[in-house]
Amino acid sequence: MRLCAWAGLIGSSFFVAVFVTEGWLRPDYEPLKMYVSALSLGPRGWIQIANFLILGLCLLTFAWGVANEFRTGKASRSGPVLLAIIAFLLLISGPLIMDPTDTPLNRVSVHGTLHGLAGGIVFILMPISCFVFLHRFRVDPNWQSLRLWTLVLAIVIATASILLTIASKVPEAHIIFDDWLGLIQRAIIIPFMVWVFVFALRLLSRSNLG
Repeated sequence: MRLCAWAGLIGSSFFVAVFVTEGWLRPDYEPLKMYVSALSLGPRGWIQIANFLILGLCLLTFAWGVANEFRTGKASRSGPVLLAIIAFLLLISGPLIMDPTDTPLNRVSVHGTLHGLAGGIVFILMPISCFVFLHRFRVDPNWQSLRLWTLVLAIVIATASILLTIASKVPEAHIIFDDWLGLIQRAIIIPFMVWVFVFALRLLSRSNLG
C-alpha cells in the first residue's frame, strides 16, 4: 500500500509541475487562455502526452491502494472505481491529442473528438469522486481529518467544472470567458491534484502505521 500512496503523491505533483513548467517555457503558450491539453501539440507535445500517461498509471496504482484500504463500508467500491475510470480515461486521452482550438467543425479529427469526450467525462468525475469519498471521511474516524479538505476542494472543483461546461458550450458565455478558459480548467485540475496528494499523504501515513 505504501507504493500506491507514493504513486498518488508523485503522480499528482509531477503532473502539475510538468504542465506549469512547459507552459512557462513555451513563448507562444498562454496558460490563462489555453487548455493544458494544448501542450500536446507541436514538436514538444510528446512531453505532455507522456505526462498524461504517467499520471494515468500513477492514479491507477493509487486507486488499487485505496481499494485495499477501504475494503468495506461507504465508498469502498464506488470510490476506487471512479478513480480507476479517471485513470483509464487519462491513459486513453493522452495519445489522442486535441485539435487546435481554431479548427473548423467540419475538419475536427476523430482523435480530437475522442480526446474532448474523454476529458469532459474526467472533469465530471473529478468532483463526483471527491463527494463520494467525503461520505466515507465523515464517518470513518481514521479519515475524518480529510473531511474539510475534501469538502472545500470538491466545491471548488464542481463550481469550476460547471463554469467550464457553460463557457465552452454556450456561445454567449464562450465570448465572455474565451480569454479565461485555461484558468477555469486549471481551477478543476489543480484542486483535484491537491486533493489526490493530500489523500495519498494520509494513505502513506496509514501504511506506515501498519
